[in-house]
Amino acid sequence: MNFDYSQPTQDRLKKLQSFMQEHVYPIEARYHEMVEKNPFKWRTPALMEDLKKEAKQAGLWNLFLPKEYLPYGAGLSNLEYAPLCEQMGRVLFSSEIFNCSAPDTGNMEVLAKYGSDEQKAQYLEPLLEGKIRSAFAMTEPDVASSDATNIQTSIKKEGGEYVINGRKWYTSGAMNENCKILIVMGKTDPDAPRHQQQSQILVPIDTQGVTLIRPMAAMGYLDEPIGHAEVLFENVRVPVENLILGEGRGFEIAQGRLGPGRIHHCMRLIGCAQRALDMACERVEQRVAFGKPLAKQQSVRESIAQMHCKIEQARLLTLKAADHMDKYGNKVAKNIIAAIKIVAPKMACEVIDEAIQMFGAAGTSQDTILSATLAYARTIRLADGPDQVHMMQLGRDLIAKQNQAQA
Repeated sequence: MNFDYSQPTQDRLKKLQSFMQEHVYPIEARYHEMVEKNPFKWRTPALMEDLKKEAKQAGLWNLFLPKEYLPYGAGLSNLEYAPLCEQMGRVLFSSEIFNCSAPDTGNMEVLAKYGSDEQKAQYLEPLLEGKIRSAFAMTEPDVASSDATNIQTSIKKEGGEYVINGRKWYTSGAMNENCKILIVMGKTDPDAPRHQQQSQILVPIDTQGVTLIRPMAAMGYLDEPIGHAEVLFENVRVPVENLILGEGRGFEIAQGRLGPGRIHHCMRLIGCAQRALDMACERVEQRVAFGKPLAKQQSVRESIAQMHCKIEQARLLTLKAADHMDKYGNKVAKNIIAAIKIVAPKMACEVIDEAIQMFGAAGTSQDTILSATLAYARTIRLADGPDQVHMMQLGRDLIAKQNQAQA
């Protein structure tokens, strides 16, 4: 692959970087202060709406949807989107400004790829316009949800409706006041073949029987104003038209959704890690210990070098994964997607932790973004499949491939 970004990508990246410098970094502290002081902690600060309008006018909107979903998105390839997503990852809330934040990106991809015309009109279009937000309800507290076939939530057809019963948690986005729709994964036929038992269905969050039990903390952070909810479904009834694609297609949809979602997480994490390194380089020039700046300490220089190497390695692997997805499709590229999902979160944890070490006590405080980004990176080691699942799948496939080559 060519490691130089195309000229259109460079132009769009420059525009995004300028937007971040002009509009996002200057309000970063103010945004967090507004969230902290807001008595309605699940309400997104109003200033975000002004920023979204600016992003739309700048042509920096819905950048994540590839060309096969035109006219819905910007028509970028995964390789073209990668550096843009990395830039957004430098500020944890900035993806929302460009309508490129999880879980909405994954949900919009699901509706664009698998939704009916009615589902697209009712839910996809408002999501694409940024008028509403959404959540994806898959993980459950009572089973190991890293194996999606364990899901116990039931989706039973009764006449012209489906009845949903179950308990979900870490339903990201569900606490936000603007979340209007949930995509829920559950079992329509427990007796079907293992990977054809599950289905996915659209559930408006205000449907009778849907109860937000509590916000779930991730490494001590509630992630206001978005949040991760524990959600109870008690005899929730929705029309049969709300089923996505068809009964027994839930696992297929999940795999189609999680491929791009996994690499988006990796892109954002590289942005988090790069910003941590940038902050560390500034910090070590400013702090003096044992008679000289930290930047003059050999151990600090070695740490900075190692941080840089780790980020570059992960960035190149991410770009290669994006390139493979564009050329061969997500299914063929699954091994390299698994590889970067193993590498990037762990890399980000290590780099951000080193940056915290250089900041000392300040690095653990609310005065920098480092502790929040470390919590985010550590959480992503579990989200969209824990490390062990990806390593198990990748190791199995590599062994099989080698044995086939020798046969």
